[in-house]
Amino acid sequence: HNLICCEHTCFRCRIAQKYGERFATVIMAGLSTMLAQGRKCIGVGKNYLAHIQEMSHTNPNTIDMTAIAKKSPVLFMKPTTSYALPGSPLVIPNDIGAVHFELELGIIVGKTFSRRTDRRDLHENYRNYIAGYVLALDMTARDLQTEAKSKGLPWTVAKGIDTFLPLSHPVSVDEISDPGNVDMWLDVNGERKQSGNTSNMIHSIPELLAAISTHFTMEPGDLIITGTPEGVGPVVPGDTMTAGVNGVAGLDLSCDVISSE
Repeated sequence: HNLICCEHTCFRCRIAQKYGERFATVIMAGLSTMLAQGRKCIGVGKNYLAHIQEMSHTNPNTIDMTAIAKKSPVLFMKPTTSYALPGSPLVIPNDIGAVHFELELGIIVGKTFSRRTDRRDLHENYRNYIAGYVLALDMTARDLQTEAKSKGLPWTVAKGIDTFLPLSHPVSVDEISDPGNVDMWLDVNGERKQSGNTSNMIHSIPELLAAISTHFTMEPGDLIITGTPEGVGPVVPGDTMTAGVNGVAGLDLSCDVISSE
């Protein structure tokens, strides 16, 4: 890691300055290893009103937000083989149609919780169950997903293709004081495509942890991707996606798009 590259502002560099290079290496390796050893990724769909509007082509005045908020979050799964770790490209298979980016804040689980976990503790002390965060691009084979939706079928293939979840390096839970107020952005070939704040999530992070653990036991290293704001769109081989979080140095990524040929 080049300590000059980020002017000593990123998470790893500040740890190195304070505690030394060896300790910084151990901390970063620990979070990365934890993520690599996780056994599942839970995705959250339709968690931003503006994204619901753009996908359904509806007038915002016709959407009943109260009704949406009362519904359980839309959940799906992505296999860990869909992870594209930092420095890896997104590989688009031939003949699958349009592939869209979806920028999301990812949560690395740090402590086991399940339906048996005290709901009040999970809500009030949710940070105790989080080890860190990543920035994630929930790539979606949109034509395949649209076809699956029309037939009432799962989204698994559209969401779970190899490399269809590019990830940033992780940062510690302490690096984001309020994950419910995070500004994140995504560019394609240098042009801003997505910009959103997690304060606009329909279901907050504590609510997501509670809802997800009603169905699934979450274990250390598991990943939760929390939904995307508006602005999703296509990429093709030859494009480069870059993304980041304002005010959180080191929580960023760059991913080249290539063909499977």
